[in-house]
Amino acid sequence: MLNRDFIKFAYEQRKAELEADDDELYGRGLERPEGDFCPICTLPIPLRMDEHSVIEICCMKSICKGCSLASQKRGMVDCAFCRTPIAKNDDEKLAFIRARVEKKDPEAIHFLATKYNHGHLGLRKNLRKAVKLFTEAAELGSVDALFSLGYAYKHGQGVEADKEKSAEFYKKAAMQGHVDSRCNLGMCEADRRNLDRAVRHWLISAKMGHWNSLTVIKDSFMRGYATKEQYEEALRGYQVAIEEMKSHDRDKAKRLGY
Repeated sequence: MLNRDFIKFAYEQRKAELEADDDELYGRGLERPEGDFCPICTLPIPLRMDEHSVIEICCMKSICKGCSLASQKRGMVDCAFCRTPIAKNDDEKLAFIRARVEKKDPEAIHFLATKYNHGHLGLRKNLRKAVKLFTEAAELGSVDALFSLGYAYKHGQGVEADKEKSAEFYKKAAMQGHVDSRCNLGMCEADRRNLDRAVRHWLISAKMGHWNSLTVIKDSFMRGYATKEQYEEALRGYQVAIEEMKSHDRDKAKRLGY
């Protein structure tokens, strides 16, 4: 039989391992990844990024709408970043994307995967092919692809639904600063009724400018699952993050409905 001292030692060792894992999980990914920053003004792009930026498929750079509008105001009709002429139709767009895919650009591979996922640019919708491309992009270093795999496994799109695998992909992305993954990781913990862990995730993503995370922390506070101090900390952090994303050009683009 196992003696009590050995059982206590094994318990303490496992406890220490879990605490170390948590230190890494909640201590990494507190800053957004490089791809979330506009390469022209160098400011973080507001969330959701697809609503506040344009992707230049020639170089796979996300340009904030403020810089994109400003470049057009200066008479520039080519790519605002690399000056490549803009593709005129879906065939030309696919040619740009595939050229970068052949060079093993992880963001281009992820971008092509999203087109198969939705059936855009004249491609036939193919969820399995999308997952295959997501996997390749993730292996090459795309944080967005990790999130896409987490979403695919969560909802069974192109793969058999697997909540554990989904959470693992979200975890890997969150630890690299992917904000939506951090929020979704909190949702995974909430589903397991680990509400204290969920709030810790949402607190991180709210302080990175994620509105949904702030909203869910407020709701958690109203229900008694989060403290007043946690909600106030999330609100202050959110407001700081939003201020850091503002610029004159972005405000102008928003006013013009660009």
